[in-house]
This record gives sequence, structure tokens and C-alpha cells, in this order.
Amino acid sequence: MTDLLADFDTDTLSYDGMVHRYYRLGSGPAVVVIAEIPGITPKVIEFARRVVEAGCTVYVPSLFGVDGAGKKPSAMVKALGTVCVSREFTVFATGKSSPVVLWLRELATRAHEECGGPGVGAVGMCVTGGFALAMAVDDRMLAPVLSQPSLPVAITPGRRRTIDISPADLDIVQARCENGLQVLGTRFHCDQMSPSGRFALLRNRLGTAFIGVELPGSTANPNVPGPPHSVLTEHLIDEPGQPTRDALDQVLAFFQQKLGVTTTGD
Repeated sequence: MTDLLADFDTDTLSYDGMVHRYYRLGSGPAVVVIAEIPGITPKVIEFARRVVEAGCTVYVPSLFGVDGAGKKPSAMVKALGTVCVSREFTVFATGKSSPVVLWLRELATRAHEECGGPGVGAVGMCVTGGFALAMAVDDRMLAPVLSQPSLPVAITPGRRRTIDISPADLDIVQARCENGLQVLGTRFHCDQMSPSGRFALLRNRLGTAFIGVELPGSTANPNVPGPPHSVLTEHLIDEPGQPTRDALDQVLAFFQQKLGVTTTGD
């Protein structure tokens, strides 16, 4: 852990043979912030703090990588290797929810018990992007956000039109959407790791309950190496009027609306 996480409370959760550390900060209803590859980077921590500023308590699980470390190529390779060999993640198989989702649902249960409120929110990013969707089988999940969901790895046309959730779980989420649940997703148009077919599937299954925010690649932060990918973190241009900032603000407003957070002046 680095100084960037020094003011977060730390705890561990053991469930179904899986044990992970997590960080907690803030007050108000809970939002589970699930980091992208290579882990809980400074940009992920910045995003978590924005959620806290929006009036929520963040729970940030450490699933891979070195907590607080930067997004270096070597760290990305090491974290990706961990994900690929771990039994907790479903990287290549289609029609399956990753086993670690069971642990995340239990974390959401603990978060709701500790923070109260009408329910919880969650945001997954990159390889964890689809986790928030699979967590939504639980009625306490009121604000699932999928940022550039990247699993299963889109190496064939068929995989580009799927997302890492089991058919049974997707049926449950669809039924919840028919009864008022909404799901928010963000991606860049040109992102081949999070292909457009994935959002097309969600629009087909969830209808207008799926809110897809898709941005031109030209709106990504040009000072970040690599193609546009991380809408809410690395490729964010944090300036008013920028499309990525608008997407961030929409995500924060989604959490506030669904979790009953009142802001100054409301």
C-alpha cells in the first residue's frame, strides 16, 4: 500500500475459498469500485475519491496487482498473467460469470449492511467491466456500471458479441430491468478490447434499461500511451465540457440518483 491509500480503512473478506483485501473510504451509500488492469492505480484511486465526493462510501477490492502502483507495462503484464491463470477469473470462456463475482456479491452484502441506504452501486473496468452486471442478480445492486467491459477476450466475431455473464444470470438481470433496474455502460467507439457488439447485446437483452455511453476515440486523453480504452481513469480529460468528463459526471450522477444521495442545494 502507498500513501495514496493511507486514509482508507483496510479490511479483508473471506468467502467461498476466496480471500481478498479491500479499502473503504467515505460516508453514505456504498459503491464497489473494481479496478482495471494492472490494479488499484493512482487513477483508479482518483476515481474512487470522486465517488466519495459525490456522497458515497467506496469499497475498493484488491483482486490483482500492487495496490497504489502506477500503470507500468511490466505491472500490466504481471497482473494480466495473474488473471489469466487464476481460477477466480473467466477470461476466454463464453457464457460464464467469473467465480470472483461470488466474492464481490458478498462484499456488496457487507457494504450494504455497514452503510445502509436503499442498496449499493458498483463499477467494473476493463477485465472487471462485466462484473458489475453479474453482481446485479442481487436485488441490493441498484446502480451497476460497466466501463469498457473486456471479457471474454474478443478474439473471434462471436466473442465480440458476448459478455462474461452466465445465461441464467443474464436472464435474472433482464427480469430486473423489466422491473425498473437500469445498467450504465461506457466505452470508446474504436476500442477493440471492448467491442461494439458487446453493447449491442446488452441493448438487445435489456432494451432501454441499458444506457450506453460511447465516445469517439478522438475524445480520449492524447497524452496517454496506447489506444483509447479507460474512459473513467487513464483516458479521462478532466476538464468541463470534455466528453470523457461528461461521461464521468454521468456515472457519478447515476450513483447519486439510484442510491438516493442528496447533494447541496437539493
